[in-house]
Amino acid sequence: MLELSHIEKYYNAGTVNEMCMFHDFSMKIAHGEFVSVVGSNGSGKTSLLNIICGSIPLDGGSISINGTDITHMPEYRRQRRIGRVYQNPAMGTCPNMTILENMSLADNKGKPFNLRWGTDKRRADFYRQQLSSLGLGLEDKMHVKVGVLSGGQRQAMALLMSTMPPIEFLILDEHTAALDPKTAEVIMELTGKVVREKQLTTVMVTHNLRYAVEYGSRLVMMHQGEAIMDRAGEEKEGTQVSDILDKFNEISIECGN
Repeated sequence: MLELSHIEKYYNAGTVNEMCMFHDFSMKIAHGEFVSVVGSNGSGKTSLLNIICGSIPLDGGSISINGTDITHMPEYRRQRRIGRVYQNPAMGTCPNMTILENMSLADNKGKPFNLRWGTDKRRADFYRQQLSSLGLGLEDKMHVKVGVLSGGQRQAMALLMSTMPPIEFLILDEHTAALDPKTAEVIMELTGKVVREKQLTTVMVTHNLRYAVEYGSRLVMMHQGEAIMDRAGEEKEGTQVSDILDKFNEISIECGN
């Protein structure tokens, strides 16, 4: 279980531009849950992911995984337990390295460094098998540099690489936002497949309300650092895109827009 307790987060603290993003915010994410997070810009969606991953420090509160406090654990150590796929396909792969080298890099995540070859060719067949599961023909391009691949191919690789080592949590930060509609559909189908097969606890931030409704076991809407909608189980299954749009409209009216 991932537990955020009484989280406090301020930006530009102590200045005239001080902004409170989270005040006494708490949330629990059970093992195996797939949480889709939606909300307007500035609602706290990405800040929530950054707090979980340790990319930004807290001003108060605590974070724990299965009862272990990780509040002050540095980001690089959390990455041994957390895989993350970013909005920009270029952030999950190394463009000047080949597909084989990228796969090797992901394969060695969290392992100690020493004086040995970075690419173990004995693992090449395993990498081909993993790549073939994507259905994009990348297993036949092992020696092609990743920088020449399309955005969708790179994002598919980023998804595969982030989940190749044993991890407990998968963080998806608007990972289809930079893709064309057809490619986004492919990546979402791959996402659902990977999460099911590896039984990963997943948090996905998305602006695509259909994806939020169709994927995942729980739906959370953020607004001004609060979870104003939190649906799981049958309630989530019965949620329609129109329900989320109605909530967005209600917020817009309350804010005077």
